[in-house]
Amino acid sequence: MDAVESLARTRSTRLSAMWLSLREHWPEYLIEGWALGTFMVSAGVFAVLFDYLGSPVNHAISDPTVRRVLAGVAMGLTAIALIYSPWGQRSGAHMNPAVTLTFLRLGKIKRWDALFFALAQFGGGLLGVLLVAQVLGDAFTNAPVSYAATMPGPQGPWVALAAELGISALLMLTVLTVSNTLRLAKFTGLFAGVLVASYIAVEAPLSGMSMNPARSFASAAPGLMWQHFWIYLVAPLSGMLAGAQLYLFLRTRARIGCAKLLHPTNQRCIHCGYEPRSRS
Repeated sequence: MDAVESLARTRSTRLSAMWLSLREHWPEYLIEGWALGTFMVSAGVFAVLFDYLGSPVNHAISDPTVRRVLAGVAMGLTAIALIYSPWGQRSGAHMNPAVTLTFLRLGKIKRWDALFFALAQFGGGLLGVLLVAQVLGDAFTNAPVSYAATMPGPQGPWVALAAELGISALLMLTVLTVSNTLRLAKFTGLFAGVLVASYIAVEAPLSGMSMNPARSFASAAPGLMWQHFWIYLVAPLSGMLAGAQLYLFLRTRARIGCAKLLHPTNQRCIHCGYEPRSRS
C-alpha cells in the first residue's frame, strides 16, 4: 500500500506541476506558437513569390541563386523582427523545439515549459502552413513550391544530414556565445537572423535549410512528405546539443544566463524567474 500511495502522490504532484505551468505560463506558450506560425506564413509567401512559376517576381529574376539570396534576406529579417518583437522578447523566441530542448539539457528551462513550448511550436507552425495553403492554394501546395517543404538536395540525404548538423551546431554555439557576452547580448537576434539569411542563401541547396523539426513538420504534414523527415528530426537537435557542448568545452568558466535569446528588463521571464519592478 505504501508503494501505491507513494506512486499516487508522485502522479498527483506531477499533474499539479503541469496544471500550474499551464495556468501561469500559457501566454508564453501561445507566443511560441504564434512566432513559428508567423515565420511559416512568411516562408510560404516568399516561397510563392520567388519560386512559383506564375509569379511576376520569378519571371523578373531568372537566376535561382539571386532569388535564394533575396529569400534568405527576407526570412532573416522575419526572424529578427520576431525575436525583437515585444512578444518574442517575452517568451524568449525559441521558435524551435531543438533550441528549447537544448536549453532543457542545459538546465535553463523547466520540463513542463519545454514540453508545452515544443507542442506550441509544432502546432503554430502547422497552422501557419495551413493558412498559407488556404489563401494561396495551388501556387503554394503544388510543385515547385510544395508547401515550402525542406528536402535533401541533389547530393542526397547523407549530405543533407551532415549539413543540417553543421548549421544547427553553429547556430546554437553563436546564440550561446553572443547572448552570454555582456557587450554583445543585445545583438543576439541580429546574429541569429544573419545566420538564417546566410544559410538559406548558401546551404539551402544541400538540405533545404531547416534547423527546426517543427518547421519541417509543418510543411511535411499537409503534403504527406515524410520520406526524409527523419533528417530534420534528428539533425537539428543533435547539432544544437553538440553546439552547446562545444560552447561549454571552449568556455569552461562561462555562465549561461537564461534560456531567452534576449532578456529585456521590462518583461517577465518564466525561465529564470525574473519579474520587472513595478512602477511606483
